[in-house]
Amino acid sequence: MARFTARNSRCPTTCANCSPDLRGGRCRARHRPIPDVTHPPSSPRRAARPQGAANRRPSPPAPVVLPETGLAYAIARAAALIEAVIGGANLTEAWEGMLREHPHWPDATRGAVRDLAWGTLRDYGRAEAVLSRLMQKPLDEPYQSFLRIALHRLERCPEQAHTIVDQAVEAVAAAAPGLKGVVNGVLRNVVRQGEQVARWREADAVARHRHPQWWIDRLRAAWPAEWEDALAAGSQHPPMALRVNQRRATVEEVIAELDAAGIAVRRLSNDALLLTDPLPVARLPGFAEGRVSVQDAGAQWAARWLEACAGERVLDACAAPGGKAAHILEGADAALTALEIDPRRARRIEGNFARLGLHGTVRVGDARHPERWWDGRPFDRILADVPCSASGVARRHPDIKWLRRREDIAHFAAQQAGILDALWQTLAPGGTMLYVTCSVFDEENRGQMARFRERHADVLRLPIDGRLEQQLLPTPEHDGFYYALLRKRV
Repeated sequence: MARFTARNSRCPTTCANCSPDLRGGRCRARHRPIPDVTHPPSSPRRAARPQGAANRRPSPPAPVVLPETGLAYAIARAAALIEAVIGGANLTEAWEGMLREHPHWPDATRGAVRDLAWGTLRDYGRAEAVLSRLMQKPLDEPYQSFLRIALHRLERCPEQAHTIVDQAVEAVAAAAPGLKGVVNGVLRNVVRQGEQVARWREADAVARHRHPQWWIDRLRAAWPAEWEDALAAGSQHPPMALRVNQRRATVEEVIAELDAAGIAVRRLSNDALLLTDPLPVARLPGFAEGRVSVQDAGAQWAARWLEACAGERVLDACAAPGGKAAHILEGADAALTALEIDPRRARRIEGNFARLGLHGTVRVGDARHPERWWDGRPFDRILADVPCSASGVARRHPDIKWLRRREDIAHFAAQQAGILDALWQTLAPGGTMLYVTCSVFDEENRGQMARFRERHADVLRLPIDGRLEQQLLPTPEHDGFYYALLRKRV
């Protein structure tokens, strides 16, 4: 049987096939899921033990039930989410599935589990730079993620070291008692060797920048002066910005409402309102009434730079969840069609329109096949908000850093090219298309536009605020986006 070895500890339960390349983000072994420590499985009543059975192996202890309001429970559930991501799952979908299984969770538990999972995943490579030096082999999942979460928490809250170690040990003891000593020993080593741990992280580029090496290399090559700041911003908790519905309120009125509620905001140049401290949507005055929406400040440039006018036929391709389409309708009485390939996500667009009092046509269809949804009447303006690597919004979806691969970028670029070529057929001569990605990689942005112009002789590049293109890298104010404005020659 394979054996796990840590400092002064041995454990016979480690998976023999587990050899994850965590910088690549995948574990190639199959692992048992973490038991739900809230509702341990019931077991049938056993018959009386027969005489002479003294040498039989005793039954394993039943899982320990952890209180749902404790840190140990939150660590266990967050580790299950991280295990799912390492196995290739989408974090948001895994989270939504977990919430459906636990509808009774109090807000504090929901917040704790989410913060631990998202925060640990944002810290890509931080734990591995330490654990690889303290352990000869990683633990089986999800128990390795118990350690990742504990290290994330210890770095953020060193003054709570005793509680964090105690609760992490309690969490693993509830599901895998045999690993209790291992986890305790590793975490106490981390606490004792605090200065050395910091040096290990600083010496490792992946740990220092919290991104895969290939990602770091691409960004450094494309943006030699800005790459470090962009990576740093892309690893922090994302900002929260609001968009004012001009049909129901003015920016000044909303600022006054927020001020009266004790919510501090700062008005940005595109009228986005940046909150000093993120807060639950339910606490936002005017949200339920459709006066404000939550939308990243960088995304709020799309409607401004598209400049749709009243009466124009406008297409928002790949529109879900509908924020940009809603912003267009808030500013102009346009005949807007919001196209989305996923029926479930298309319903979210309809819900957003209803809350905001807006009227647009929502169609379900594939942008690459306009013959299946287009009525043949050309559009005056098209917002081509195409699928991409989402590398500019990874702090909101940190599983991207763990799941994305270098070779995925070429796949996205090919998909984008197919969408652009198809949508260009539906644009009227003299019409404009705003190309948008939430990517920071040139192959999806500058390179995509260069190749598109080579394929289409009737493309004219238009400046945006005096520049041929706008690449927004992640900052403390906004996420990463790319914008290019195209006109179809008459």
